[in-house]
Amino acid sequence: MTEYERSRAFAAPAELVFDEAANPQTMDEWMPQEVHLEAADLPEVTVEHGSERERALMRTERDQLRVEWGTRDTDEYAGWLQVTGIEPDRSEAVVHLSFFDEEHAPPRSRVEQELTESLDRLTEKVRHRSEQSGG
Repeated sequence: MTEYERSRAFAAPAELVFDEAANPQTMDEWMPQEVHLEAADLPEVTVEHGSERERALMRTERDQLRVEWGTRDTDEYAGWLQVTGIEPDRSEAVVHLSFFDEEHAPPRSRVEQELTESLDRLTEKVRHRSEQSGG
């Protein structure tokens, strides 16, 4: 098994960060560029990356500020995002990915770059939303 984890501090309340990160209708805006999520009947979702489509599951726990996901038909990968409040207007998000089949796991450098870029996009979404709400 190969695991990756990245964290990012936000100048925004934890609930705002969670709302931006966990919305299945807008997750494509911060996830890796080639990953697209179709969430017609949660917790069941379809994930498209490149020409591949996979059935997956996604569960959000708003009271815990946590999102979990993973493949449905195979044990290829799973992940979670946890948001923690630090102060009223400061928080941190941690993203964790687990690839269970090392032979089919993407290269380490690609996963690490995509995690960083995804968190960059999430930071911009949160900053924009925070500015809109006057925060």
